[in-house]
Amino acid sequence: MLSAVLTLGAAGLVFGGFLALAAQRFKVEEDSRVAEILAVLPGANCGACGFPGCAGLAEAVAKGEAPCKACVPGGDAVAEKLASIMGMAREAVRPMKAVVYCQGDDDRAEIVAEYHGVMDCRALHQLGGSKGCPYGCLGLGNCVRACAFGAIYMAPGGLPVVNEEKCTGCGACVRACPRGVIDLVPADKQVHILCRSYDKGPQVRQYCKVGCIACRICVRSCPQNAISMDRDTLAVIDYSLCDNCGICATKCPVKTIVDNNNKSEVPEAGKQVS
Repeated sequence: MLSAVLTLGAAGLVFGGFLALAAQRFKVEEDSRVAEILAVLPGANCGACGFPGCAGLAEAVAKGEAPCKACVPGGDAVAEKLASIMGMAREAVRPMKAVVYCQGDDDRAEIVAEYHGVMDCRALHQLGGSKGCPYGCLGLGNCVRACAFGAIYMAPGGLPVVNEEKCTGCGACVRACPRGVIDLVPADKQVHILCRSYDKGPQVRQYCKVGCIACRICVRSCPQNAISMDRDTLAVIDYSLCDNCGICATKCPVKTIVDNNNKSEVPEAGKQVS
């Protein structure tokens, strides 16, 4: 009995020694810069960088697999600190913001059904929505819940509103919208065509008072040729050409185009989204 115990003990010591040796030999040295980078990042884990959270981005930056400007919410300030840690020249980050491309609230869009299911835009989208427009905002607040920065709230008319001062351009709201109603645009651009409907003009007019009717007046009036027609039914802006002149907004007969340079009214926060 004693000999068996001694044998097992000796075997345990031998195997333990082998394991300790293997651990030492195959140990992966952790880059000390990872902790430094992680301390600089916002910690929102929003996923805008394309990596699994801030920890994933920190490791990627330390390995040289991601640029120092990869953290969109952090902007230039974070990019500069990361560049300093990595010993690299700072890369400029162009600020972005989220824009909701729909104005079809409860007063301006036709409501065709009542929904009493799960308060989730994806669920309502599967059912076709509660409004006549098959492209418009569903109004159940997935984007609000996805925003880690509190930059989106629901207005009284049932549409999300972006607080540009809080928006970091992380894109979480874009990914949360099942209808693609939200996009990121350069933060300095103020003129937007707020519609995503590809239906023809007469059909759009049946279900929305402010939807694009494809009249092409904006296309003809833009001095920078920044507006074109997508699928011949929806006007879109090329932001790389737009100079914020706002002429298209003054010409649009149904007020689909807004010029935030001249917009004085901002909807107040409405119903809470849980």
